[in-house]
Amino acid sequence: MATTLVTRARARLRRSAAVVRARALLRRLMPRRARVRFAMLFGLLFIASGAVLLSITYLLVNRPTHNVVTAFHLAPQDGSQPRTIIRPGSGPGSETGSPPDVTDWLNDQLSKQTAKMHDAQMHELLVQSGIALTIMAAISVVLSWLLARRVLKPMRTLTAGICRISASNVHERLAVEGPRDEVSELADSVDGLLERLEAALESHKRFVANAAHELRTPLTVERALLEESLLDRDATVEAFRENFERLLRISTHQGALLESLLALAVSERGMDRAEPVDLAEVVESVLLTQLPETQRHGVHIVDRTEPATVAGDTALLERLVANLAHNAAYYNVPDGSVDITVRRHDRRAVLTVSNTGPEVPKDRVDQLFEPFQRMHRTAGDGHHGLGLSIVRAIAAAHDATLTARARPGGGLVIDISFPLIVKGGERYEGRPQIRAAASK
Repeated sequence: MATTLVTRARARLRRSAAVVRARALLRRLMPRRARVRFAMLFGLLFIASGAVLLSITYLLVNRPTHNVVTAFHLAPQDGSQPRTIIRPGSGPGSETGSPPDVTDWLNDQLSKQTAKMHDAQMHELLVQSGIALTIMAAISVVLSWLLARRVLKPMRTLTAGICRISASNVHERLAVEGPRDEVSELADSVDGLLERLEAALESHKRFVANAAHELRTPLTVERALLEESLLDRDATVEAFRENFERLLRISTHQGALLESLLALAVSERGMDRAEPVDLAEVVESVLLTQLPETQRHGVHIVDRTEPATVAGDTALLERLVANLAHNAAYYNVPDGSVDITVRRHDRRAVLTVSNTGPEVPKDRVDQLFEPFQRMHRTAGDGHHGLGLSIVRAIAAAHDATLTARARPGGGLVIDISFPLIVKGGERYEGRPQIRAAASK
């Protein structure tokens, strides 16, 4: 029994190895150039259709007929010599009802002669059709080669254009002109991709430049404090302590900046896992921790929430709500207010944060969601301009729609709409776009 199983296993392995070798051989024999494959495909299709057409024609011409040669021996009434009339018909005496008077031998010879002529004609038709098919097959291969070259020419143009574009000239576009077909749609898609890539590269360059500036300034101050401590030989213990306290504040500031940069990177990467999260509970939890901070700024927070379950990461959603609440409280006016609501609308969970505050120009609303962008830059205030950038990244990771507009009288109104979870864990909607727009 064991020997039989081993033998069968070896046989299956041999068959599998043979199949793998056959597939590898087929891949090696398959032309690598699309033009050659197109020419072969078109040529084979023409040859196959021509062979089918000739076969149908041959069968139609070669189908048997029921006509036979009949002869009638007529005896005239006037006493003249008898005459024999030979003509095709459907059978002896079938048309006129006259009895045939022709010998069987003559009928047999005529039938054999007719069959020979038919066979010769069919053979000649078959030979000539084969010659015609061979000639047309050669012509079709040549025409298919030229047609494939014509069809693939726009693709070669696209390939050359794409290879020409690099990081230094990503602003260039293919701009293919011509009828609206699959090639032009592909070119437009590539141009759209290049446009998004250019925007991403520009955003990355600005981010790197701003991050380098934000990190370079405290490093310069740290170096100056250290040099001052080393060069001042008459420095007292109080002076050293003061410098160390300043260095500690700068280090704390850099740590907060690095933490914000890490949070931004994690948010832009997306979620590792998603679970049902109640936005109302997230808001209540965050407000309990943010209450001392808002009281320190003298801001009154009003929250109106209703249960709304979304699919997401609890930690990221808490960071989103915390950043919104902190920004709304910090960029506010004395005795100002922050209004936070969670509601269900049109099968979506909508988180709205609005605050009083200074007047926000409508053309600055979009910029506030870019990294290191603040309304008023103040050194050493502990803010790096990354809060709303992190909010936007977290919203994008949760497939949410973000809309921001300037509030009449000052402040901002930020709406974030999440796909709502229904029973069974399914979402209502797909992937909406992230947008930050000022009210018109």
